Amino acid sequence: MKSSNTKILALVMAGGEGSRLHPLTSEHSKPSLPFGGRYRIVDFVLSNLINSGIHSIYLLVQYKSQSLIEHVRKAWSISPTLLSQFVTVVPPQMLQGAEWFQGTANAVYQNLNLIEEYDPDLILIFSADHIYRMDVRQMVHFHQARQADVSLAALPVPLHEAVNFGVLITDEDQRVREFQEKLQQPTPMPDDPDRAYASMGNYVFNADVLLEALQEGQAHGETDFGHHLLPRLLKTHRLYAYDFQENQIPGTRPYEEANYWRDVGTLDAYFDAHRDLLGSQPRFDLFNAEWPIYSSNYQGPATRIIDCTIDNSVVAGGNNLHGATVRDSIIRREVVLEPDVELEECLIMDYVRIKRGARLRRTIVSRYNVLEAHHRVGYEPEQDRRRYVVSPGGVVVIPSGKISQAKRAFSESD
Repeated sequence: MKSSNTKILALVMAGGEGSRLHPLTSEHSKPSLPFGGRYRIVDFVLSNLINSGIHSIYLLVQYKSQSLIEHVRKAWSISPTLLSQFVTVVPPQMLQGAEWFQGTANAVYQNLNLIEEYDPDLILIFSADHIYRMDVRQMVHFHQARQADVSLAALPVPLHEAVNFGVLITDEDQRVREFQEKLQQPTPMPDDPDRAYASMGNYVFNADVLLEALQEGQAHGETDFGHHLLPRLLKTHRLYAYDFQENQIPGTRPYEEANYWRDVGTLDAYFDAHRDLLGSQPRFDLFNAEWPIYSSNYQGPATRIIDCTIDNSVVAGGNNLHGATVRDSIIRREVVLEPDVELEECLIMDYVRIKRGARLRRTIVSRYNVLEAHHRVGYEPEQDRRRYVVSPGGVVVIPSGKISQAKRAFSESD
């Protein structure tokens, strides 16, 4: 069990550019993208840490970080009177030279001063790119019980899916013996020939081990944990795979997918993860009073619904829906749907107005858009491709509109 005086510092890697999510990431980094009715992707890792009693968190940002910085400022303020409790955004400081972060390990190396000042016993390196719930304390307990130098969170996945991940080869005691990077025939788990351990990109390090490894890595020009530092540490230190399936979250309902975890790094994965929130028995239920996902507090009005048909959908606050039909969709904040609008399998982000008679199917509409009357999206693939980005799975993505245009449209009378 974790000693009560173990000092833990979390470094959250939130600099992801998210190029495969373009055009959603044309103005935002991947961790700052909206998710569900009211969250952002970064809220999941931060909520997991806070719920796990880990309150000392540095968020390392880089690409298009302003909206993420503003979100953290508004949503993640912790009592300033307790110096050991903070969520602090850290952009590249250029303390080690005039360069941006060159990789995950280099990002941490460039912030060695923060680690040395805090002087932790354990350092958590967690990604900000995933949708999941995790009690991090259980991974820390595993790490200490195994007397590990490094523990890596691992998710058992079917072999045909493991080709998309870095795979951990372990012995029966879960000690890591080898790394495999996206092989066509990955090695299965010792006790399960049909599945392999996929690395989740979340690590627990003994602080002295990490500091030494970063210094050596810098001397060798190494910039990444998965490709460089961890394979080298494997030769000299005790590395263990923590089985994410063993993680237990209070309040999880029987109908949810056990140990739900998604890397929403593509448009189709992002869209499909939203569909996992829907239904009377969703795969991933965002309502869990015992393990809440925190985010900013919306101060606008409640949603107004007049003469609408709405089925199997999530509708957030501040919306004005009048005479619309909405099925299998998620509508975020301050959206206006005029009469005779039809949405089917859509994700409508904040501050969007869709005018009378428009029809949308399997479409993501980014913020500040105004779709004109009788506009049709998702019905004619070739026309959609000429106007918008269409994912390999056929999801149409309408990029962000202009704030000034949206404000004018919202001032119009219904």
